[in-house]
Amino acid sequence: MPGSLYETSNLDRGGNNRKKKIEEFSRSSREKLVQSKNKMFSKFTSILQHAVEALAPSLPLQEDFVYHWKAITHYYIETSDDKAPVTDTNIPSHLEQMLDILTQEEGERESGETGPCMEYLLHHKILETLYTLGKADCPPGMKQQVLTFYTKLLAHIRQPLLPHINVHRPVQKLVRLCGEVLAAPTENEEIQFLCIVCAKLKQDPYLVNFFLENKAKKPEIRSPAGKEVVKENVFAPDTGQSPTEGQANCSEEPQAAAAASNSSPTTNNNHSNNYNLVSSLLNLTKSPDGRIVVKACEGLMLLVSLPEPAAAKCLTENTELCELLTDRLVSFYKALPQSIDPLDIETVESVNWGLDVYNLKEDAAVFTGKRALISFLSWLDYCDQLIKEAQKSAAAVMAKAVRERFFVSVMEPQLMQTSEVGILTSTALLNRIIRQVTSEALTQEMVYFLLGEEREPETSATIAQNPLRHRLIEHCDHLSDEISIMTLRLFEQLIQKPNQHILHSLVLRSLEERNYLENKPQEEREPLENGQPHDAVDLEEDPLFGDDVSPESRLSGSDWLSSSSPPQSPDHSKSDGKTEVHKIVNSFLCLVPDEAKSSYQVEGTGYDTYLRDAHRQFRDYCGVCQRWDWRGSPKPFEKCNLDIPFFEGHFLKVLFDRMGRILDQPYDVNLQVTAVLSKLSLLPHPHLHEYLLDPYINLAPGCRSLFSVIVRVVGDLMLRIQRIPDFTPKLLLVRKRLLGLEPEGTTIDHMTLLEGVIVLEEFCKELAAIAFVKYHAASSSSP
Repeated sequence: MPGSLYETSNLDRGGNNRKKKIEEFSRSSREKLVQSKNKMFSKFTSILQHAVEALAPSLPLQEDFVYHWKAITHYYIETSDDKAPVTDTNIPSHLEQMLDILTQEEGERESGETGPCMEYLLHHKILETLYTLGKADCPPGMKQQVLTFYTKLLAHIRQPLLPHINVHRPVQKLVRLCGEVLAAPTENEEIQFLCIVCAKLKQDPYLVNFFLENKAKKPEIRSPAGKEVVKENVFAPDTGQSPTEGQANCSEEPQAAAAASNSSPTTNNNHSNNYNLVSSLLNLTKSPDGRIVVKACEGLMLLVSLPEPAAAKCLTENTELCELLTDRLVSFYKALPQSIDPLDIETVESVNWGLDVYNLKEDAAVFTGKRALISFLSWLDYCDQLIKEAQKSAAAVMAKAVRERFFVSVMEPQLMQTSEVGILTSTALLNRIIRQVTSEALTQEMVYFLLGEEREPETSATIAQNPLRHRLIEHCDHLSDEISIMTLRLFEQLIQKPNQHILHSLVLRSLEERNYLENKPQEEREPLENGQPHDAVDLEEDPLFGDDVSPESRLSGSDWLSSSSPPQSPDHSKSDGKTEVHKIVNSFLCLVPDEAKSSYQVEGTGYDTYLRDAHRQFRDYCGVCQRWDWRGSPKPFEKCNLDIPFFEGHFLKVLFDRMGRILDQPYDVNLQVTAVLSKLSLLPHPHLHEYLLDPYINLAPGCRSLFSVIVRVVGDLMLRIQRIPDFTPKLLLVRKRLLGLEPEGTTIDHMTLLEGVIVLEEFCKELAAIAFVKYHAASSSSP
């Protein structure tokens, strides 16, 4: 029947299919069985070899070493299957035995003496042959084995190997192979090898010259016979071998190399990156494996610190190191959100490159952009540390690259924008950058970027000469209190950096000629009323001052602390310095009238509480400033150019303007303004001390000092107090609330004024403490 025939044919077809499947399965099973037997046999052979070596009488080390090397070369001569992985052969075992023999030989000999096994390795160019085998990666995995052999050889052998031409030349060639392919299976071995080479160069920096390829040097060219002709490295030491001897090799090694690779070694690429050790590390910094990146960065850190000028020049001119640093810094910065809370920027934990831990969920939960911020700060820390460790000329070049490619190109437009949110975020980031940067070269370039390089005195016509500097100082008096506070914090951070140009640019260049002082002879001066010009604030008749605060009172003029103001009369007699400093201290303490004081009614808020902090901060400043070429005493009055009109400088002008509005500004703004002024007052420069802390200098017409600004504020305060009912009780309540001694309750009228009075009182006490500490430090150091 047709149906049955149809079924029969289907059965036959099905039977044939099953038969084919059984045959294929049987064939694959046999192949797997053969492979398994081969692996088992290979392992058995290896085990048997070790057993024989253990039982057989020990050969002399050189014979044993040569035996293992010949076993490797014989493999390439006798084996036709070059697809089996190297782990299925005895090559790793033989290489390990060779390393053990070399280590044992060195341990048995006196330090620095080369044994016969090492001589054999050097003379027969074993490392050159291994490089060729590793480059061809034959059998598969051989490159990994060669890298491991080189790494262990350099790490375990104590005698210097790199000076030998038959070591540094193959090492240099192997360096070129590293980092060629990202995420390669040999990345871990590559970075270990590169790092041990870097460590060896750190031990003996002169060896780096072997790794600087001369651009003018001809590349490896092939002779008609097919052999390589290599021009000698000009830095290579004399090894005692002639070129023909150096090319001589045992007959088996060229055969092994030829068997490993049908193609000859490629010619040397004469490209711009002739510092191949750096280039390979730079390639590995792009690895997706974070551990590899950190190791590569550590290797670069070792290389930039080498003192060799040729290496430093090659590093910055012929590699992409500067581009890597700046491009990655820019990309991390651009990855930041447009708006980040300044408090988050300021309080995020300190970051050390390579140690930041990723936890995206936790980071996002804290605040948006935390991971991006940490990545940026981490890379900034690496750039800073790299420049700090770098050879001086290399550090200068890298720092300039960061200034041009990051600060000028990326940050300046952010700081000059008109969006308040953008200004606030970029200023907060700049503040964090200033706080984090510690390397001298990068700090210098950052300061030049912010303040310019000008050193001549400012005038009102030149304050806008540097647009960024002008804009930042103007932001200290911005309509937005948040921007004002953040910019003031930035300058507070900046003036604490150990950089002389910062203080010279912001304040000292305007005070250099001391032309804030009265320049007229005594007989030509305006008539004095109670020791003051008629247009000055009369301290004698002001009820705030007692009889002991005479304008004739002055400090002794023998040291930097003293005021060198011209005496008011030829027969002016100077009294005891201790008395003088107490008069100055009392001048500041008595500035605020008693009815505007509230600290005496709250325990623990006296003037003496500022002494400890002032002493510590002044000591720290002296430690920083002592290496600068600051004068020890004020410039002699007769040498000063007093005919030049005095301009206090843009920075002090804005601070004094802010200080003059202390009764009408928010509490936080006042705290920040006074914090910056107190930092400036602590500086051990005689002109700055005279201008900010001497109440009794004779100011030139139209000039103001910190003391005169505060006197005017107090005069305004005296008038306004009279118009506020229950002023003193309200003032005390506000102080207690600020200290947390009273809970927040009903709104108090004139809150801004009351908070301003409290800040003013505390600031005067702080200035008094600073004056006392500076006098005490000067008197204790004088003979």
